[in-house]
Amino acid sequence: MGIAMPGDSERWRCTACGNLTRFDVTRTVRSQDFVHQELSGVGAVEERTVLSETVERVKCRWCGATDSVEIVPRPDADSSVSDASAESPTGRA
Repeated sequence: MGIAMPGDSERWRCTACGNLTRFDVTRTVRSQDFVHQELSGVGAVEERTVLSETVERVKCRWCGATDSVEIVPRPDADSSVSDASAESPTGRA
């Protein structure tokens, strides 16, 4: 069974060391790709549709733990940053 990917309002957290930002993720992706082959033989994927994706392992980059990664709520960015910029539209205070 795979590990869940964090949703838009979630993120991973290592309970062993507190890491919130660096993880090695091993996943299996099943996709349908549109590949454009040049006459020279050079190919490039121009369009990809992910049909299924399974996260197999999440490893903390800081401490190496694989059994201590959990999903936690992300802080609400909208409540901590106001819509108004610290600068005026002209760049002067």
